[in-house]
Amino acid sequence: MDAILETIVGWLWGLPLIFTVLFVGLYFTIGSKLFQFGYLPHIFKQTFGKVFSKRDKSEDSKGILTPFQAVSTAIGGSVGVGNIGGVATAIAIGGPGAVFWMWLTAFLGMITKTVEVTLSVYYRNTDEQGNPYGGPTYYMEKGLGEEKNFKYWKVPAILFGFGIFTTFFITLQNYTISEALSSTFDIGMIPASFIYLTLIYILIYGGIKRIGEIASRLVPFMCMFYVLAGLFIILKNYSEIIPVFSLIFDSAFSGMAAVGGFTGAVIAQVIRMGVARAVYSNEAGWGTSPMIHSTAKTTHPIKQGMWGAVEVFVDTIIVCSITAFTIIITGVWSSGLDGAALTLSAFEIGIGEIGRYIITVSIFLFGLTTSTGWYTYYEILLRHLFKNEKKITLKYKILALFKWLYPIPGLLMVVYAVMYNLPGKAVWYFADITTAIPTFINLVVILILSKKFFELLRDYKARYLNIGTIDPNFSVFYEEKGKNRKDK
Repeated sequence: MDAILETIVGWLWGLPLIFTVLFVGLYFTIGSKLFQFGYLPHIFKQTFGKVFSKRDKSEDSKGILTPFQAVSTAIGGSVGVGNIGGVATAIAIGGPGAVFWMWLTAFLGMITKTVEVTLSVYYRNTDEQGNPYGGPTYYMEKGLGEEKNFKYWKVPAILFGFGIFTTFFITLQNYTISEALSSTFDIGMIPASFIYLTLIYILIYGGIKRIGEIASRLVPFMCMFYVLAGLFIILKNYSEIIPVFSLIFDSAFSGMAAVGGFTGAVIAQVIRMGVARAVYSNEAGWGTSPMIHSTAKTTHPIKQGMWGAVEVFVDTIIVCSITAFTIIITGVWSSGLDGAALTLSAFEIGIGEIGRYIITVSIFLFGLTTSTGWYTYYEILLRHLFKNEKKITLKYKILALFKWLYPIPGLLMVVYAVMYNLPGKAVWYFADITTAIPTFINLVVILILSKKFFELLRDYKARYLNIGTIDPNFSVFYEEKGKNRKDK
């Protein structure tokens, strides 16, 4: 099976998609005049710098979550098992050079995520309860369908939605957490899976608003907990930091020969693993977290878009790098292990037996926030599918049913893996398959709608940075544009 899955992943994550991921990021980087680099201090000041301010004007704007709750849910959805098991698998298959391509994809992905979030907030809908919801399917409907008169906008929207919902059946959070709990506490993967399933039911019971409140408290703690543990190992081996950088950069462009239990990797495999794992981890271009960002209270789409850039930075440049350096600096990257088992081994070597408990707790927390974050994505897609007022009763019945069904596929995945002894690499190959289709569709769509993003960026600079002239007739939100047309 490994060979078949590897062939499918090699085709889906071949040159066309890798080129698209990197090209779109580069296109928006150049088109925005290096916004994610040149304005990085401003981005952090307007995001994390606002978290502790006594009052933000966004509190008075329309939305379900505060900007910080939205980004905490989004980071919780992206900072997960991909940062621990995914990065480990990337190194196990592609070698240390894959880390370079993860970094490159992340730096370009910062602007890609900014674009996705911005468009999701701009094109969002207000439902019958006055709550806003948005995402790729919304900007496909309004941006492609209404503004560009593309009659067949439902085709990419359906394909995108289908691609996202495949992750409902092929989900890695329960599997990775059960694997970690089982190996650390010797309780068996299936019992561990049942424990996890129960907690997910408890957390999603309160809906999107409750998930946002929990995430805003849990996500900062879990990220700090994991980063400090990893930094301890890295700084303890500080003399190896420069050699690790050299190994990453050297093997990024030359591939990697077989070393120890590492089977070797050609350059194409190094690039593919780095780009694919970066997208799976930080979700830039995937079109997922913009859905939860669209529910945030904000006075301008770019304001929330900047949280998207921060999200990618925290996820990959900080958290994924901690995982990668810990694995490489302890020397276990060539042991033949992969997935969460490889990261567990690295932390155990770096800190001792307590390291295994630290990483297990981290995986557990990361998995909880990822699962609850992804629940919000599915709910928003279902809300769009049943947005017609005639289907309101049906919509709420389906949402209630889905809330009960949501955790079950994760349990079934664990049962299947245990019964058929499915290797960790095979599970991650499934993950790569589920990301490819929606990512490609979403990237093409935001490229088509790039003009709108650049208009919003110019307006933001004029309003808040005194760069350029403010157009008094410019509509900051699509719904305002529609109201202005009706008024006239």
